[in-house]
Amino acid sequence: MKLLHIVAFLLVVIGAINWGLVGLANYNLVEMLFGSVSGLVQLVYVLVGASGVVLLVTHKSDCKVCPKM
Repeated sequence: MKLLHIVAFLLVVIGAINWGLVGLANYNLVEMLFGSVSGLVQLVYVLVGASGVVLLVTHKSDCKVCPKM
């Protein structure tokens, strides 16, 4: 479970940086890296989205700041 959390966290950070670059500079890092392979670009986006869902669902049990209920 720890490995899943680490991978999900890294993918969400990559996604956040990519969206920040898109918003600030209209520069899509994912498409720049995998531009000619549209299926791979879509896979990266799906993995980033799935990682966000994993972090959302598991946040309460992983977070050391949020109060335990």
